[in-house]
Formats: sequence, C-alpha cells, structure tokens
Amino acid sequence: MMKRAVTFTKHHTPNSLRVVARRVMSETHNTRLRISVPVESRSEFGNIYHCTIRKTASQWVKALFSDPVVYRYSGLLPYDPRPYKWRYPEALPPNRVVSSLFISYKGFMNLPKPDPYRAFFVLRDPRDIVVSGYFSYRSSHTAMGDVLQVRKVLQEKPFKEGLLHVIDHLAAKGTFRSLRSWATAPKTEAIGLFRYEDLTGEQQLEEVGRLMRHCGIPIPPSELAALVSRYSFSTMRRRVEAPGSVSHYRKGKSGDWRNHFDDDVYEAFAAEVGDLVEVLGYPPYDPSPGARLGQDS
Repeated sequence: MMKRAVTFTKHHTPNSLRVVARRVMSETHNTRLRISVPVESRSEFGNIYHCTIRKTASQWVKALFSDPVVYRYSGLLPYDPRPYKWRYPEALPPNRVVSSLFISYKGFMNLPKPDPYRAFFVLRDPRDIVVSGYFSYRSSHTAMGDVLQVRKVLQEKPFKEGLLHVIDHLAAKGTFRSLRSWATAPKTEAIGLFRYEDLTGEQQLEEVGRLMRHCGIPIPPSELAALVSRYSFSTMRRRVEAPGSVSHYRKGKSGDWRNHFDDDVYEAFAAEVGDLVEVLGYPPYDPSPGARLGQDS
C-alpha cells in the first residue's frame, strides 16, 4: 500500500514541487556524507561529469556515484544539476560528481570546466533506446517535460505505430545526433565512453571497476564488489516495483529490440539514424525471422 501511494504521488505531484523535494533530499544526503563519512582519498580531479542520453540507466549511475563509498574514496559530493538553477553553459560547482548531463559532445566541450577533470559518456544500442523509450513514455516515466503529451499519443495508437512515433520523437529531440557526436568525437584521456550493456551485463563488476579507475576513484576490490551488489539492476528494480506497476528499471536486456522491430519499423528507424548502429559498433540488422524471434541477448 505504501509503495502504491509513493508511486501515485510521484506521478501526480507537480514538477515544481518534485524539484524542491529533490533539492532538499540532495542537500540532506550531502550533509550526511560530510558529517558521517571520513574521506580516505581525495580525487585529483576538480569535477567528474556523467554525460549521457535518456534510457541509458542514468538513474542507476547517479545512485552508484551517490553512494558513501564513492565519497569516501574521492571526496567528491554528488550533484544533480536538475534541481538547481544551473543554465547551460554556466560552470557547475567544483568538487562534485555531476550526474546526469543530457548533453551533446559539442555542448559539453563548451562548458567551463576545472583542470583537470574527468568525464564519461554512457551509450546504448539506439534500437533498444527506442523500445525502452516507448514503454517509459507510455507507462512508467513520471509526468515531466513532454511525457504527458507523448503518453497520450502512444495510448491512442497501436504498438507498431507507437514505436514509429517514438522514433520520430527521439530524432526530433536530437537523441540520435547526440549519440553520434560522442561516438565520433576525438579520443582524449579525460573522456571515456562506456556501454550500457557492459555496465549492466555479466561483466558488470569489471566494467564498473574500469569506470571508477577512469574517474580516479580507488575503491578497494571488496568494497567495489559490495557497491556493485547494492546497485545491481535486479536489486534496483525490486526497490521500486509495486504490485501492478511498471518498473522504471523495466527490463534492460540488450537486444530486446529484436522482439519488437519488424521490417517496416527498422526501415523507418534506419531512415532517421543512417549508419549510427555501425558507428556505435553494434551488430547490424538481420531481417531473417530466425534472427529476430526468441532472441533477448
């Protein structure tokens, strides 16, 4: 009953009140860290920036970097720019892990940043982003931004037409352009690219360890393993699910698009993204029925 009440409140509270609530929660969390968590290792970087697009486990990454163990081994407090009055391209507060920045590579490079800094971008197969975006817009995402307008359209359309609408919508929002901008950007030591599929897959511990090393956060192996266990995808899903609800961590399996795309949908998708799938290094489309049906890999 309590979970249902929380879910209802989350979906029906005005966005302005949710912003205030998030701000209070963030400040309370950071105050608690400052008071109760001793810093054992200070980061050499002025800021760490988590850059991404939507439907790439941004809430999971944010939770990971808000954990006390990250503060213990970095001295960097978590900072979510959304509850505050930050406006692009102003500098963000120093000594923070900034999560999440939904921004293109060009936009990120135009931000004033301390020297040195570290940044990472989380990418995902854009076909799975479409499917995840469909279910999020239609059922699970809180009512903010354009969610209610898109939700109304999707609830009035058959599933296939809904997928086509989401493809057009994401293209108009610049989601696919942002993915391409990061994938084709010059390689630098300061910026790392990480795949959603690796961060949430079978080698999650190794990949999260690589991410922490990139960010200069020396978490000991035993504490890293405990951190990853606390924030496993299945654990996060159980925390937020209520009976009859659709989880924000709905499924998350790589390749789920194969269960939902047909030739018409893929043709419309390809018309919007061009060779983006290949540029990102994901396997190309195989139109044969055997390649699509029954595969969730």
